Amino acid sequence: MQFLNRPTRNLFFTGKGGVGKTSMACASAVQLADRGLRVLLVSTDPASNLDEVLGTSLASEPTPIESVPNLFAMNLDPEAAAAEYRERMVGPYRGVLPDAAVASMEEQFSGSCTLEIAAFDEFAKLLGDKEATSQFDHVVFDTAPTGHTLRLLTLPSAWSGYIENNTTGTSCLGPLAGLQAQTLIYQQTVEALADGDRTTLVLVTRPEPSAFREAARTSSELQELGVRNQHLIVNGVFTSQTPSDEIATAMQRRGDEAIASMPDAIAGLDRSSVPLASTGLMGVDALRRVGQSSVVSFDDAAQAPVIDQHPEGLGSLIDELSAVGHGVILAMGKGGVGKTTVAASVAVALAERGFDVHLSTTDPAAHVSATIAADELAGLTVGRIDPAKETADYTAEVMQTAGKDLDASGKALLEEDLRSPCTEEIAVFRAFAKAVSEGENRFVVLDTAPTGHTILLLDSALAYHREVTRQASQMPESVEKLLPRLRDPNFTRVLVVTLPEATPVHEAARLQQDLRRAEIEPFAWVINQSLVPLSVTDPTLRKRQHHEFPFIEEVRSTLATRVALVPWQSEPPTGLAGLRRIVATDSSLIQ
Repeated sequence: MQFLNRPTRNLFFTGKGGVGKTSMACASAVQLADRGLRVLLVSTDPASNLDEVLGTSLASEPTPIESVPNLFAMNLDPEAAAAEYRERMVGPYRGVLPDAAVASMEEQFSGSCTLEIAAFDEFAKLLGDKEATSQFDHVVFDTAPTGHTLRLLTLPSAWSGYIENNTTGTSCLGPLAGLQAQTLIYQQTVEALADGDRTTLVLVTRPEPSAFREAARTSSELQELGVRNQHLIVNGVFTSQTPSDEIATAMQRRGDEAIASMPDAIAGLDRSSVPLASTGLMGVDALRRVGQSSVVSFDDAAQAPVIDQHPEGLGSLIDELSAVGHGVILAMGKGGVGKTTVAASVAVALAERGFDVHLSTTDPAAHVSATIAADELAGLTVGRIDPAKETADYTAEVMQTAGKDLDASGKALLEEDLRSPCTEEIAVFRAFAKAVSEGENRFVVLDTAPTGHTILLLDSALAYHREVTRQASQMPESVEKLLPRLRDPNFTRVLVVTLPEATPVHEAARLQQDLRRAEIEPFAWVINQSLVPLSVTDPTLRKRQHHEFPFIEEVRSTLATRVALVPWQSEPPTGLAGLRRIVATDSSLIQ
């Protein structure tokens, strides 16, 4: 990896879930330590798997890795820090405000923005305070702050008393209020991130269009904030060893095409290509080989499958999903797992059974939507929730109401706060709520859905509203019925979409916990882009096929009551033909 030829002291790795961010951070740390340099590897991921990757039990203090002299690693716990912030902000109001109001405040401090700020606080203590890491030559972070966090922390007004008086916002104002005592450390942290002689931001991505788009967005956003020393890792670049393997040939072609059409925002960055690993990057020996091309072999006798029979395909769920004849079907999951494709495939399958179906997507490119609309499938209508438009409308509304009496400094802070991921989540949620009501008379299939936090936020807000008004005014019927509808398994069916890999499965498990906290039980899990159902002979793909088994078994045995397995597709699954392949039950149609 080229950035290790002249490494800066601080290395930040960023990327969406499942692209190999932690693996690349670990591999870089190991390779630097092997040169005799003292290295500290830090994770602020609340579900960090550094312990598993390095084979060492870690804590919140630097722990030596016995198999790699000079390497120390630690797991920071932003969830614990977020809990402390939550209590610090809410505690003074216990016994003063009504219980419903306190519950509403607690939920407002349970969102992703609170965790994001808390994570920044944790690694700011290491990056902004030089003395904290003075004994190390390099500090490697396997997470990086978002552009939103950095913008918020560079606003002088963020440290004013205005924040302390804001206990009703649904975004980052409240979480930030607990951090005022460390203003100097934050300023030093932001300066260090923007100093190209000290810090390199490593963008990790996969050779896939959606992953490239996400990396380009992150790169542009951080460059605007002065974080310009960036390096791109394209992880998982596949080269077929077996020309006769049609799946392998198609996989290489799709990756090559994605790289050739990479967005301009990242195409000009210094780049490292990391070959697709044949197995999970677990253990120090595997990490030392990262970035090296090698010929892979596969011994069928030595690599017998762990499970005898894999789950059925997505088509196996359609009968149950269609039984009620109407309702809402939600495809939920982290970015890049294919929830838009899964939602569109289910919508097409239901429409072809004669049902009236409305598919609504937030796919920015809207490729799937446009293709279906062009084909004009009877019974299917396609809409699009535009996050940018919904957010702009919501932002204008808040500025006209909550912001109308603020001074210039207060308005600047509120405007920045409204750029947060939480704002988009709330804005899209309003459009989502409108769509859900249509499920009374037909099927509504959505590729986006509110998180458990958002649902509970609505729940607590309604409870607070009832407490304050004491039923003096009536809530709109659609709002009153929204939560019962989402919690009714005969009306709403949630499909948790994931990939057969460690990070996506464990992220989906956290999503499921969040939903259950909101009293929503997922209907089924969909494991997407699996090699297990396919006939492959390429040794790299055979090994990866074998590597998927334990994650499929983990989902099937401990996480889900229903599981569907969707094969990796040789052609991008767009258009009616591509979407039909996703739900095909005939194995001859899935490759």
